[in-house]
This record gives sequence, structure tokens and C-alpha cells, in this order.
Amino acid sequence: MTRVGCVPARAAAGWVRHPVLCIVPPYVLSQLARLRDPTLSRLAEAALASLAASERLRGERSALGAVAPLAVTPAGRKHRTVYDAGHGQGLPGTVLRREGDPPSDDVSANEAYDGLGATYDLFSRVYRRNSIDGRGMALDASVHYLRSFNNSFWNGRQMVFGDGDGVIFQRFTQCLEVIGHELTHGITQYEAGLEYSNQPGALNESFSDVFGSLVKQYALGQTAEQADWLIGAGLLGPDVRGVALRSMKDPGTAYDDPRLGKDPQPATMEGYVETEDDNGGVHINSGIPSRAFVLAALAFGGPAWAKAGRIWYVALRDLLGQAADFREAARVTIQLAGDAKQFGKNGAEIVRDAWRAVGVIPPPSVPRAHGASMRIRIVQSGGFAGLRSEHAVDTDKLPPGVGESLAHLVDQATFFSLPARRLSRLPDVIQYRIRVERDGRVHEIRCDAECGEEALLELVDRVLELSGSAGAG
Repeated sequence: MTRVGCVPARAAAGWVRHPVLCIVPPYVLSQLARLRDPTLSRLAEAALASLAASERLRGERSALGAVAPLAVTPAGRKHRTVYDAGHGQGLPGTVLRREGDPPSDDVSANEAYDGLGATYDLFSRVYRRNSIDGRGMALDASVHYLRSFNNSFWNGRQMVFGDGDGVIFQRFTQCLEVIGHELTHGITQYEAGLEYSNQPGALNESFSDVFGSLVKQYALGQTAEQADWLIGAGLLGPDVRGVALRSMKDPGTAYDDPRLGKDPQPATMEGYVETEDDNGGVHINSGIPSRAFVLAALAFGGPAWAKAGRIWYVALRDLLGQAADFREAARVTIQLAGDAKQFGKNGAEIVRDAWRAVGVIPPPSVPRAHGASMRIRIVQSGGFAGLRSEHAVDTDKLPPGVGESLAHLVDQATFFSLPARRLSRLPDVIQYRIRVERDGRVHEIRCDAECGEEALLELVDRVLELSGSAGAG
């Protein structure tokens, strides 16, 4: 048995560190843990215990190197085992149901078994994927983890489900999209390996929400229009003011409850949350790319897994890297959607419009007449010498065409959608603080010469070059 949170004194070769990926965000559990009403003390205690357990789990190491050499299971053949953790933390626990066994007397075990199968079926039948790792990996799950545990998670090798506290959260096995969500974390682990922090982490969460929802839609035979696009529908207790943990279609509207607080997800980049909590907002900001997927799926029409789902799956499998951010996800999905044979002649435009709608890429550039005002100010500092200089240009004071070229670079860099910090953190690198004022909008970011943003660095070069001429300030 693997005891969660314990690391052997001598880890086997191939062990790698990874986060434990939970469906309930830490900010939700923190909100519950702060309850002071004496009548709600049991809920607060359960939330505090769940939060402590979830934080402990983030330090876990799993022998992932031992997974790869397992014998390959033939494609199309499931290999499921559901265990009872017995309200403890030792995993996997006692076997409740194996592949091919009749239903158990334990409802949670049967729900977990069916959810594992439904997830396998979507990826096998639609995307020709042989289980989580693509090689027929066994699908294991443990139910009844701890007591009143308000979460479920993928620990790198298996699914683990809590029973909930029975008031705020019901049992976690009853939501098919929750099971699909967590197992998709396993697929991401074996494919793009998206880092679990900031925008890569938010993409990690978003891909899990996308395919978690598609698992449910595929099982129910729903079209994109018929789907509820909720994550955790039915998970909240009957007295909770909310419908789910998250709404992919309308981020920020899933719940508004005096005990849980209000759903904090933004729907567009305008509301993007810069935070050190929640691993840099991985759950909070995931609603932005998730909404882009929903918009694309609705525009394609029909079953969402057929076109939009295929685009997102291939992006995850083949094109995205560990540090991919929202703009990179937009770029590769638009690129894939350009295959007219698979996705129609308007496929790329459908996906592009979806990312535009959430503010990840800018709207189409409108030709700007000479005299239209845009002020760009850059403070350059750092480097080995540590020198500091300031540069500014006003585009309406520049020769015809020059201001327009700067505006094009601002658009190309998707400046107003960039996060506030794009730093490589390398020593002695020149840093820039860039402030752009345009059409009543003001945005400022910090980056450096090694940030990898070519259009942004070209903009810096042009402003530094022009700042000694007309428009310098």
C-alpha cells in the first residue's frame, strides 16, 4: 500500500515530483474553514481537515517510473479496480470491485467503476487512445478516503474520492464530469505535462474541465447545445446556493453562497486574477480558456467531442509544452482548426473568434488614421551595469505610417492580454517596464530581454530607437 504524503528514504529510479490535482480548489475549502457560526462548526472542522490533507498531498511523490514498464493492455480493453480506503489515508485499500465483477453493494464503488469506464470509452472510441498513458494503463480508484473528505484527486497513479461532508458536498463519485476531470489530469501528465502554476496550470485545469464535461456529454449522447457545461453538477448539498463548482459557459456564476462565498472565476482576460494563492490561480483563471472551448464547440455545432474536442485533444497530445500559456494554446488550436477537411473552411476563424471573445487574442486591427493617439513608455533597467533609462513615444507625433506600425506590434504582441510579469529570472538580464495608453485603456507589464516574446521585444527596440526623435518624452 502507498501511504499518501510519505516519501521512502530511498526513492526508486524514475520517481518524479508532481502535484496532487484536486477538483475542489483550496480557496473554497479555506472559505469553509473560516466559518465561525457554532452551528456550522462541524463543516468548518471538516473543511479544515480536507484543506490540511489536500496541502499534505501536494508534497507526495509517486513512483511514476514504475508505471511505464507495465505490460500493455490491448486497445479497447478496460482494466478497472475499485478499492475501499476505509476512511483512512493508506492507498489503494481493500478491493471492492474488479473488471468484469458484478455491481458491488457499495454505491460509491459502482459510480467510480462506471465513471472510469465512461472516461476510457470517450478517449478510446473517439480519440483512439488506449487508457491514460496510451499503453493500456490500469484504471484504479479508491473510495471512502478519510472521513468527510471534501475532495477527489489524481495522485499520479490512481483516482481517490472523498465522501464529502454531506452538507456542503455530496459524495464525489456521483459526478461523472468530476471523474473525467481527474483522469484527464493523468493524460496531461503523460502528454503536455503542463506545469501546475499560473497560466500553464490554469490550462491544465481547463483541459480537465473540457474533457470531464465531454465524458459526460458522450455518455449522455448530448450535443454542445444540450450540454450544461457544469463541473460538479449535483455535487453541492441541497441547501447550498449554487449549481456546481464551476460553469464553463458562464464562469463566475456557479455558486453564490454565504458559506462558500461567490464563484471567483473571471470569464475574460479583463478579469484575470494575479495571485500567489491556488498555485497562481490555476482554478480561478481556468474559466477563461474553458469558456473559449465552449464558444468554439457551440459555433461548430453538433457533439462537442467531434470537432472542438478533437482540436483540443491533439493540441494537448502533440503541440503544447510544459510552459504553454493561454496565447500558445490559442495559437496551436487555431492552427489545428485550419484543417478544412476535418473542421470546415471556417474552422480556424471559429476557434480564433472564441479566443478573441475571452480576450486572449485581440480583435482584428482597425486601420488607425495618422494622429490617433497611443502613448508608450518604457523604463529600461538591470543588466550587468545596472543602468536605468526612460523612453516614451506619442504615436500622433510620429511620421505617417510609423505610429501604425507600432500599433501593429502592440496588437501582434497581444499586449493588453499579457500578464503583468513576463520575467525569465535570469541574472544580469536587462528588464523593461512597459506602459501603453491607448483608446482609454492603460496596461503595464514587466518583462526582460530573455522573455521569448518576439513581437514585444521588437516593440521595445522600436520605441528605444524612436524615443530620441519626435514624440520623445
